[in-house]
Amino acid sequence: MSTDSRFTVAAILFDIDGTLVDSTPAVNRAWRAWAAEHAIDASEVLAVCHGRRSADTIADFLPADQVAAEAEKLEAQEAGDVDGVVALPGAAELLTSLPAGMWAAVTSGSQALMRARLSAAGLPVPGNLIAAEDVTEGKPDPQGYRKAAEALGVEPEDCLVIEDAPAGLGAGRAAGGRVLAVATSHAREELEALGRGEAPDAVLDDLTDLRIEAQDGRLAVTIADGESKQE
Repeated sequence: MSTDSRFTVAAILFDIDGTLVDSTPAVNRAWRAWAAEHAIDASEVLAVCHGRRSADTIADFLPADQVAAEAEKLEAQEAGDVDGVVALPGAAELLTSLPAGMWAAVTSGSQALMRARLSAAGLPVPGNLIAAEDVTEGKPDPQGYRKAAEALGVEPEDCLVIEDAPAGLGAGRAAGGRVLAVATSHAREELEALGRGEAPDAVLDDLTDLRIEAQDGRLAVTIADGESKQE
């Protein structure tokens, strides 16, 4: 699937970490501390934690009966550490320009954690925020994006999903909408080399490459400086 440089959609569905906010230092601090506490190689954890629910990552390393408690503890620690969390380029300008009922956010973090990070970054909290506790299956499952579209009263196929990580890109692709990647947490080359199930329609350097305007009840999207990804 290729994405033209100009198209319209009914709504925009954003990821948060790595797409709207840069929370990398806080994420790394939390997971390194957690790995050290459990005598696990931090590099192995950091290689798989981005873009996924904490519980899904923890389940890769601990017995099932420990996952829920550990995830709750980790999320609480993360929510209390927003040092260094900032808005990514173009995020504030883009969000404030969008009609409130035409965008939502879908995150692998908890409601409390994501609200804390958005506030720390000076970004608006969307009226529709689908978080880890709002789904039974995390990314790359499309459930979160489908729920967000439903909350906005639109079809997921008529939405634009904006993500930074392979798991989220896979979720957006599976939901059926257009999918753009921002090369903020992963290299452009890595995102462009993703397989068919995760491949974005285009890769942008960041959100400053995007222009969105409300027109006739829809959102007109212009990719100012992106490279289309052909399937």
